[in-house]
Amino acid sequence: MLEDLESDRVERKLSASDQEKIRQAICAFANDMPGHGETGVLFIGAQDDGSCAGLDITDELLTLLAGMRGDGSILPFPNMRVRKRVLKGCELAVVEVEPSRDLPVRVKGRTWIRVGPRRATASPEQERLLAERRRAAVLPYDIRSVPGATLADLDAERFLEEILPAAVSRDVRAENSRSLNQQMASLRLVTAEEEPEPTVLGVLTLGRSPRDWIPGAYIQFLRFDGTALTDPIKDEKNLAEPVGELLARIDEVLQAHISVAVDVTSREMESRRPDYPLVALRQLVRNAVLHRNYEGTAAPVRVNWFNDRIEIQNPGGPFGQVSMENFGQPGLTDYRNPHLAEMLKYLGFVQRFGVGLEIARKAMRDNGNPPPEFKVQQNHVQVILRRAA
Repeated sequence: MLEDLESDRVERKLSASDQEKIRQAICAFANDMPGHGETGVLFIGAQDDGSCAGLDITDELLTLLAGMRGDGSILPFPNMRVRKRVLKGCELAVVEVEPSRDLPVRVKGRTWIRVGPRRATASPEQERLLAERRRAAVLPYDIRSVPGATLADLDAERFLEEILPAAVSRDVRAENSRSLNQQMASLRLVTAEEEPEPTVLGVLTLGRSPRDWIPGAYIQFLRFDGTALTDPIKDEKNLAEPVGELLARIDEVLQAHISVAVDVTSREMESRRPDYPLVALRQLVRNAVLHRNYEGTAAPVRVNWFNDRIEIQNPGGPFGQVSMENFGQPGLTDYRNPHLAEMLKYLGFVQRFGVGLEIARKAMRDNGNPPPEFKVQQNHVQVILRRAA
């Protein structure tokens, strides 16, 4: 493959200096526009003719390449492997990319494909063909259709004003004169361009009333005046808006309940410290909304705020490569709802994938709180946050 100069399954790079083009190549192999159904290979450290470029293949380089899978630039996440190989005496970093079932795959809102031995952006017709392949595959739950729901149940104005500009680059929108149905189908919010049906993602993102179709699609917030569930309730909120508005509203609720202690005696300057760091609460609630199980349960994400602690409960246990034994290990993550993860990235609620728990841990530590406590069951995850002393 290294020496095959005509193959549309091979790309060669002298180095990793142009990371954007490497991401585009990964995206194009994942889309597999020619329909080979075979692995695409990117060689880092090779000349255009396949000869050795003499690049030093370091652990840092391999880590950089592997990190491109989950840094949020390529969505949905590609299935890829990165390793060091020695071919004909030449050290190379080799990126192997499997064809994706969740099509189309994009880099920052643009769909890249292979056209012979070169890369190109997909036309609307090519995107349509990719979407048709997706419908023929076994789909994750978050892009399956919602029985009985129709386009009237989705907020098209929200899509045009909020979702489309966030997910698709301006120049791509300007080039394409696609219909509303085509645009929504390309982002997996409906199943098809003709006779479209809203997907679970579409209802969660654009639904006029998401709970009508997905009973557990809400956050229940309870503030107790005490330390037990039997103590009086000081505040109660049931938040059931589309996911972007839902997360914005729970942020406001959390911030409103944080107390700030003012210390004017122990230091020369006045210091202020909240009883909980808002960034930790945000990360953990967003994680619960993203990773929960929306299928077969009417349970909400629960936030129970007691006088001495906060409990965040998520109706969805470990998934994929994450198990009860390795849950919470740094850098280890998987996605029950990969397309919801993609949407939260577009909407700005996720900056980097796989680091939410570490951000929460650091914020708690920096604020003087005890570390978060995780209670992990097969179908349930609870995190307990203790108040700063």
